[in-house]
Amino acid sequence: MFRTALRNVLAHKARLLMTVLAVMLGVAFVSGTLVFTDTLGNALRNQSAKSYDNVAVAVTTYADQRDEKASGVTAATLEKIQGLDGVDTATGRVSGFAGVADPDGKLIGNGWSNTGGNYSPGKNGKDSAYTFVDGTGPVAADRIALDKETAKRGEYHVGDRVRVATNGPVKEYTLSGVFTTEDGAVNAGGSLVLFDTEVAQKLYLRPGVFRDVNVSAAPGVSAEKLLAGVKPLLPKDAEAKTGQVLADEQAKQIERGLSGLNGVLLAFAGIALFVGVFLIANTFTMLVAQRTKELALLRAVGASRRQVKRSVLLEAAVVGVIASVVGFAIGLGLAIGLRSAMGLFGGRIPAGPLIVSPTAVLAAFAVGVLITVLAAWLPARRAAKIPPVAAMNSVHATATVKSLVLRNSIGAVLTLLGAAAIVAGASRSGSSGRTVIAVGAFLALIGVIVLIPLLSRPVIALVRPLLKRLFGVSGKLAAQNAVRNPRRTGATASALAIGLTLVTGISVLGVTLGQAVDRMTTDNIKADYMVTMASGGPLDESALTALQKANGVSAISPQQATSLRVEENYNSASAVTPGDVQKLFALTTVSGSIDALDKGEIAVDEKTAKFNGWKTGDTVRVTFDDDKKGELKVGAVFKKNEMLSSPILMPKNVADAHGSRADIRAIWLKMDGGATKANEQALVQALGDNPGMSIMDRQDIRDMFGGSVNLAMNIMYGLLAMALIIAVLGVVNTLAMSVFERQQEIGMLRAIGLDRRKVKRMIRLEAVVISLFGAVVGVALGMFLGWAIGQTLASDIPEYALVIPWDRIAVFLVLAGIVGVLAALWPARSAAKLNMLTAIKTE
Repeated sequence: MFRTALRNVLAHKARLLMTVLAVMLGVAFVSGTLVFTDTLGNALRNQSAKSYDNVAVAVTTYADQRDEKASGVTAATLEKIQGLDGVDTATGRVSGFAGVADPDGKLIGNGWSNTGGNYSPGKNGKDSAYTFVDGTGPVAADRIALDKETAKRGEYHVGDRVRVATNGPVKEYTLSGVFTTEDGAVNAGGSLVLFDTEVAQKLYLRPGVFRDVNVSAAPGVSAEKLLAGVKPLLPKDAEAKTGQVLADEQAKQIERGLSGLNGVLLAFAGIALFVGVFLIANTFTMLVAQRTKELALLRAVGASRRQVKRSVLLEAAVVGVIASVVGFAIGLGLAIGLRSAMGLFGGRIPAGPLIVSPTAVLAAFAVGVLITVLAAWLPARRAAKIPPVAAMNSVHATATVKSLVLRNSIGAVLTLLGAAAIVAGASRSGSSGRTVIAVGAFLALIGVIVLIPLLSRPVIALVRPLLKRLFGVSGKLAAQNAVRNPRRTGATASALAIGLTLVTGISVLGVTLGQAVDRMTTDNIKADYMVTMASGGPLDESALTALQKANGVSAISPQQATSLRVEENYNSASAVTPGDVQKLFALTTVSGSIDALDKGEIAVDEKTAKFNGWKTGDTVRVTFDDDKKGELKVGAVFKKNEMLSSPILMPKNVADAHGSRADIRAIWLKMDGGATKANEQALVQALGDNPGMSIMDRQDIRDMFGGSVNLAMNIMYGLLAMALIIAVLGVVNTLAMSVFERQQEIGMLRAIGLDRRKVKRMIRLEAVVISLFGAVVGVALGMFLGWAIGQTLASDIPEYALVIPWDRIAVFLVLAGIVGVLAALWPARSAAKLNMLTAIKTE
């Protein structure tokens, strides 16, 4: 039986090719994901460990330039640490945002990972954290050093003048050196600028103060001993750990971060394999049906049911092994490709080898072989039931009425349970509702797949008259062939249905969220421009002063973060410019007037006012940021504006009187003449052509908020494309098998006058009908799931309203039809080329 199984695999190479491809793609996705994440994790862990190679103890504080209470590590404390017995060196560090302009004045890097730090040479005149490939470190106030990649992208050389933006005005420095580094920000696509220590302290903290300290040990001194000596010298807000502990903690953080990426990619690999199951099961079902007489003959000469079943499963195992080997090789190429592709998004993986772990190898082969064998189990079971008497005739066993009733009953129950769970989940909000929907979606999907053979007859019957009218005999025969074997049609359509369910659900959700975000910005903003730091950090007060003097500004207000403590509850507040804020935002008052801000009063959103029991005219006792107490009058209650992140508005002058350094998150502007190139240029000039600041008009703001939704949708479309490719292979495989089985019938049709062109048309139309049937089922289920998931988000998105993207759905249906035409090319050509006499003689 073993030799028989191998012979059957070799004898049906063409028939099993599509199955191998389906398994191969799934295995490639699984192995590629595991190898890529293992490689990325290993590189990041090595980088992290390398950054702590010479660090015995690391001191970390939460010192902040805007918070005088966070003391940091003073120069005096650093000297005490340096004087401890067993300390080799102790280096103080400060850091913050620093953006470098390219020759065109644009920011080099992605903003959030553009950093600046201090160059701190030791006794030998060098800073051990950096290796210079050209020039030297900055040891004067007007000098800087750049990482090698940033210098290359900016075309800067030692001696050049470089424009650098920090939180304050942009300044020019002379480039003193270029260095290499293992800094994670640089590898994430950012940049690193080194300043002289005194300059860095003034920029990012306070003179003579460090945020962090790295301590290296003298030979023979343990890190634990140094840690015990360092701790008593530190301020209360400082934390000290050994370098090894920090390296281990970062390794765990990297692992947790990659587990999310791993999970997403493996989920899509699972979807691809789930779709592949139908192709595999369909293929083996047809192979078993075609070999009924052969298998019956084996039974007649003494083979037991178990042996026949094992023979089919062995064929599946061989196919799985072949597909796994090829898929794993492709997966390695995929991992290398993903590694290279990170550069397109501005990220760079640290140098390191490709990691092929035993887990990745075992997972790939286990998935490939097990999925194939499990998918072939039912066909193998049917093969074992073929009686020896079937060898005497060519009549294949058909499904009994009892089996069809049982199948349809199970499908109906699963579909109803799934639909009920989806509706129940939609009535909840948050992740709990989405979890219920996920369970319901799985049950409904399985139920619909079980019911698809039953659904195929009435659905396809609706289009039969149209096919006959448009395409004559070819159309009539195509419709009849599509429902001749409902199980086969159902299995083929299921693969497309799964893919289209996911794609449609994502489209409905994505378009709905995108338009909600679009309405949120359109309905809530009157401003023409928003100015922010590219790093996402706070703007300096000087930026507000500069913009107030810009030509054409008719209204301007900062969005300055502050807080008010009422009793023991902290309430977030935004300090704004009275008189201008209502010109910049759409503020609908419930009671009172926003003009009350001019009198030093506050405005509160409706929800916060209701929660605290406040109403217009109430006086609220508050504690300000400087811990001083006072009273503020509620001058207005307004409906929540999504673009104002805080529920309380207060005059900027009141916040400034009770705060330290202003925490300005954005500056909003209204310009004479609206958003024009001239007005934008006026703002750029007012800010000193600062590359670290981002000036966005209303369309840019809409794109910023909606861009993440579109990016996520495009990534998911790309990942789901693999499932659709497998579905296409399923259609090709089904038609090829169908043509093989119907050789005699096709020969007869040719003999009675159906020419080659009409035979091709018949096969193509059959493919289109099956593809569109699967697409319609998938689109209907996808819209249902998109609605349900959206309902769980509606409470968190006030502008949420369901949107059905009919244009995209129409495109999906057209693409499904095209898929059918393309999938039918080879089978249709094979059918048309059949020799009439040979085909008629075929059993």
